[in-house]
Amino acid sequence: MRSVEEHQRAVADLIHPRPPVAVSLHEAEGLVLAADVTAPICLPVFDNSGMDGYAVLAADVAGATPESPVRLPVAEDIPAGRTDIPTLVAGTAHRIMTGAPMPFGADGVVPVEATDGGIDVVTINAATAQGRHIRRAGGDVAEGATVLWAGQRVNPPAVGLASALGLAQLTVRPRQRVLVISTGSELIHPGTPLAPGQIYESNGVMLAAAVRDAGAEVVAAPTVSDDTAEFSAVLDRYGVRDGAVDLIITSGGVSAGAYEVVKDVFGREGDQGVDFVKVAMQPGMPQGIGRVGAAAIITLPGNPVSAQVSFEVFVRPALRRAMDLPAPDRPRRTAILSETLTSPPGKRQFRRGLFDHETGTVTNYGPPASHHLRFLASANCLLDIADDVTELPQGTEVEVWDLTGCTG
Repeated sequence: MRSVEEHQRAVADLIHPRPPVAVSLHEAEGLVLAADVTAPICLPVFDNSGMDGYAVLAADVAGATPESPVRLPVAEDIPAGRTDIPTLVAGTAHRIMTGAPMPFGADGVVPVEATDGGIDVVTINAATAQGRHIRRAGGDVAEGATVLWAGQRVNPPAVGLASALGLAQLTVRPRQRVLVISTGSELIHPGTPLAPGQIYESNGVMLAAAVRDAGAEVVAAPTVSDDTAEFSAVLDRYGVRDGAVDLIITSGGVSAGAYEVVKDVFGREGDQGVDFVKVAMQPGMPQGIGRVGAAAIITLPGNPVSAQVSFEVFVRPALRRAMDLPAPDRPRRTAILSETLTSPPGKRQFRRGLFDHETGTVTNYGPPASHHLRFLASANCLLDIADDVTELPQGTEVEVWDLTGCTG
């Protein structure tokens, strides 16, 4: 059997980054910049007031105090957004709002709190210094300066800065486009009454959520029966062979029995570009990887815990690396085991667990069987037990994968 490490490398080699692309600011959020961003303008664009108050010549109000105020006629009213910038005449004041352009000739702003708020004539009770409460053009960003760097993830402040600079797009490493296919004639969608032998589909919904959580895009998440023609039609419908999809993830149809639709479509001996292998792990032994046209394909087992654990171990880190997203691997922690556990020889086991961050202890959560989805839904970690370990006594130090870390 193939080791976990070998299969991780094979999956990583299969998923390739997409070429950089310019996208809208909304689409860029959360992605990684593929090019530096330089400022096409300065910020602020013009000298503006940092306070609601009165633009003045500092010399005109140098002696103002509450006991000996200075009274000046208000010659202009300058709200934010005014485009015809007036000139201040000595011995007058202009009422001005925060962000409004400074009038030519003014060299200071008196906050409204230091005045009587007059409209025609203002009484000023405090002096101001030259340059006081003025935001100078270029004081934040100089035109031509590099403000964002390639490899930086686009966060909300980066989006805000780009917009403030008048940029409508950013060049980023685009999301991987993923088609998730859940297989099985027994599957029906939630909300439909169950007939004997039927179960509600869960893998497609779960894996699609995992793809989005990893930062990639879900093209679609159809469910198909164990019918090879239907499966092939889905590939055609979503343009798999035409480059519309970067990765296909399937669940089910890869075991050793009859009606294994994924194996039937791609050849049980891997003769159509897909290799079906066994990986020395529990859960998740039957796996498959290959290519369908330009798209990579990863075939996961059908049991829900096997599918999700396989995604965590193999697919998630490879997806994030292909998008240059930070911290592709879940954080690894060392924890003290609160009970004795056994593990099958020759297989690396991933057990669901509850990790207590305060005490540094971990408790096994639920049985190891791959159909117990309930426990995975509430687990916050995976216990990583090496393939040469068959028993872990209580109090042993174990490595856990923190499932609460590095989302999105």
